[in-house]
Amino acid sequence: MELLILGGTRFLGRAVAEDALGRGHQVTCLARGSAPPPEGVAFVRADRDEDDGLAPAAGRTWDGVVDLTLHPVHARRAVRDLTTGHWLFVSTANVYADGTGPEPSEDAPLVDAHDADRMEGMETYGGAKVTCEQTYLASSTPAAVVRPGLIGGPGDASGRSGYWPWRFAHPVGEEVAVPDDPDLPCALVDVRDLAAWIVMATEQRLQGPSNVTGPTTPLSHVLATAAQVAGTGARARPIPPPVLAELGVRPWMGPTSMPLWLDDATMRGFGTLDSSRARAAGLRTRPLADTLRDALAYEETRTTPRAAGLTDDEERRVLEAPPTLGGWSSSPPP
Repeated sequence: MELLILGGTRFLGRAVAEDALGRGHQVTCLARGSAPPPEGVAFVRADRDEDDGLAPAAGRTWDGVVDLTLHPVHARRAVRDLTTGHWLFVSTANVYADGTGPEPSEDAPLVDAHDADRMEGMETYGGAKVTCEQTYLASSTPAAVVRPGLIGGPGDASGRSGYWPWRFAHPVGEEVAVPDDPDLPCALVDVRDLAAWIVMATEQRLQGPSNVTGPTTPLSHVLATAAQVAGTGARARPIPPPVLAELGVRPWMGPTSMPLWLDDATMRGFGTLDSSRARAAGLRTRPLADTLRDALAYEETRTTPRAAGLTDDEERRVLEAPPTLGGWSSSPPP
């Protein structure tokens, strides 16, 4: 198979390229070159922000094209300029409307499409991906849309999958501050498992949308698994959400945050997905411990700052917060 990846030099795109190479396919990556391409691919340097940015890949027929773009104009130009036997567009769980609850199916309500050329910020992220989905699904060529949940494992620059095993491996004392929300439903898909499924879906020329993530599991299990792979014996210290809010600790991601946790009731279970359609088509996901262990190995060698979690000073400030902060009147657990 001659596969064109629009991107292919970072995280998921890179994993797709490496998996396809491992299966014996010929892989071409078209990207700006902000990161080095994987060894063994044909690399085409191009800027998709230019109207003719896809010209180096036009004029031939590809067996499959994989696109990871955020911007509707990129999808429109791909459909206009490229010839392929199959499209695969990597979308996101953010296309689902708020309040759908845990594990929405592919038929759940979507956010409104964002029909501008570009995604301007995270507030239009889901809508921009919806527009890209519509563009590919409306083309005359068979198209698959993949809606992943949270993607983790080695190479996760966001730090969302790597922070908890790293923090348990590097506690500031005998305890690790965690959100007191043990039953929060969580899900995570290893980047390598997602990449393998994308290549397989392209080989099989699957059509339509498919959710792709790992099994739903409570936050308490994620944290216990992170502690297990860290192997330091540090104990989790649950901190009530009102205390975290008063201390300025954010949910989900970003600086001064507790990754994976969400304190918005309308978002409870976000990222958990009914992935039965993908599993019936061959999706296989590795144990959570394997993903967190490899995410920890990446954290130990990463050369860029982590974009999620607490610094050591922030961790101490949370652990040392007085019991009455945020209206919390009970004593912290021993």
